[in-house]
Amino acid sequence: MIITLKKGAKRKEVESVIDKIKNLGYKPHVSKGKDVTIIGMIGEYAEKYKDSFEAMDAVEHISEIQKPYKLASREFKKENTIVKINRNVEVGGKQIHVMAGPCAVETKEILFNTAKTVKASGATILRGGAFKPRSSPYAFQGLGEKGLKYMEAAGEKFHMPTVSEAMTVEEVTLLSKYCDVIQIGARNIQNYDLLKAAGKQAKPVLLKRGMATTIKELLLSAEYILSQGNYNVMLCERGIRTFEDSTRFTLDLNAVPVLKKLTHLPIILDPSHGIGIREHVGTMAKACIAAGADGLIIEVHPNPEEALSDGPQSLLPDQFATLMKELDLIAKAVGRELL
Repeated sequence: MIITLKKGAKRKEVESVIDKIKNLGYKPHVSKGKDVTIIGMIGEYAEKYKDSFEAMDAVEHISEIQKPYKLASREFKKENTIVKINRNVEVGGKQIHVMAGPCAVETKEILFNTAKTVKASGATILRGGAFKPRSSPYAFQGLGEKGLKYMEAAGEKFHMPTVSEAMTVEEVTLLSKYCDVIQIGARNIQNYDLLKAAGKQAKPVLLKRGMATTIKELLLSAEYILSQGNYNVMLCERGIRTFEDSTRFTLDLNAVPVLKKLTHLPIILDPSHGIGIREHVGTMAKACIAAGADGLIIEVHPNPEEALSDGPQSLLPDQFATLMKELDLIAKAVGRELL
C-alpha cells in the first residue's frame, strides 16, 4: 500500500513512519516528490495495517496499489524518475541521451576509435559488451574482464559513462567495479537471481525487454530490481519476435506510450536490435524519438563487415554522425534536447 504523508511533514515524522514499517517486518520504499513524501509498504497482508497508519498525525491518506508491479507503477510515483548516471548525464528528463559503441569489445584500438567518434557526434554514454550471450556456442563470447578494463579506460579517456551487460550474479559484482551502468540483456530478463543481484548494488540498471516478453512481464522484472532498493532502473524496448521475418525483430513502438502511462521509469529504445538492418536503423531511431523515448542505444563499428558481433546492424561512424544531427531536429520538434 501507499502511505502519503502530509505536505511539509517533518523529518522526524517521516522516520517514525519508516520505523513502524520496519518493526512490522516490511521494507519501506520512500519516494520524495516536489511537494509530498510517499512511502510504499510492499508485501503480503500489508493492507491489514491500514487503520494503524491512518491514525498517525503525519499521514495524509493511504491507498492500495492495484498493479502487480508496485514500485514500478505510476500509482506509487506520479513524477518521472530521473536516473543519474553521473554529474552530466541524467536520463529521463528533457535531454535525450544516446548510448553508442560496438556490440562487443573486440580490441582496445577499435573501442577507443569508436568511442572518440561517437563522442564527437554527440553520444553521451559508451556501450560495449565484454560478456556476449550468443545463440551459437561457437560465436565470439567476449573478452571478459579484459574487455571491461578497456571499457573503463575508454570511459575515463573520453569522459563518458559506460554500459555493459552482466549475464551472471558474479558478473554483476565485476561490472560494478568497472562500469557505470549494468545491462541485463533480453535473454536474462526473467533470471530472477540476476535481477535481485542487480538490485542489491548501487549502479543504475538498463533492463532489456525479452523477445517474447509482455509489457507486464517487463515491469514485473523491473520490480525485482526495485524491490531490492535500487531505484535507478531504465527500461529498454529492443524488438520482439513476431511472425514477420523480413527484419531481425519487430521494434514495438507501441510500448513507449503504453509504458509512459504505466510506469515512471525512463524508456530507452534499441533500433539496432529492433530491426537488425543497417540501412533502416536510422529511420527507426528517428521514429523512437518521435514516439517519446528518453534515450537510444545504437551499435556503431568502424568496420562492420569485420565485426565479431552484429556487424549487419552496426552503423558506420559517418552514418552515426549524420543520424545524430537528424535526431537533434526531431528532438527539438517534440520539445526535447539531444545535442
